[in-house]
Amino acid sequence: MNFVQPIRDPEEIQQLKDYFKEKSLRNYILFIMGINTGLRISDILKLKVEDVKGSHISMREKKTGKQKRIQITAVLKRELKWFIEEREDNEYLLQSRQGKNRPIGRSMAYKILSGAAAEFGLDEIGTHTLRKTYGYHMYMQTKNIALLMEIFNHSSEKVTLRYIGVNQDAMDKAMSRFKI
Repeated sequence: MNFVQPIRDPEEIQQLKDYFKEKSLRNYILFIMGINTGLRISDILKLKVEDVKGSHISMREKKTGKQKRIQITAVLKRELKWFIEEREDNEYLLQSRQGKNRPIGRSMAYKILSGAAAEFGLDEIGTHTLRKTYGYHMYMQTKNIALLMEIFNHSSEKVTLRYIGVNQDAMDKAMSRFKI
């Protein structure tokens, strides 16, 4: 099993945003949806235009079956506005080029992200990186681990801290100072 990491460096995130925006608007929306909502890739891919028109995304999570309601940030709302303005409500947000009104698949989402990671020399990047990046930066900005536990449906703070890579950062820092 490959472990993926969050993208911790805000500068790298901005570089990736610029890269995606230049290459493909669909892929840019995929990236910013993931890092701004914390949704799993399976939930992002099934979103339709109508799901992102309001102030919140309301959905039933594919993995857990739980109902979820997520506020769309002002920045994300602004980016989505121009992306969806000429589109029908029933269209998938992230459309595949294969067939009519089909979303891209998980493997295509992985290819998109891993291709960009290779361009920038980033390791341990996958579709789950988006969710972990959201969690990492939400934690760094709020330090509210209980909130993240709720968002991610985790059972303990320990699980959440490990999930978003904060424990790994602490271990790496300790090891870099360690000597005998």
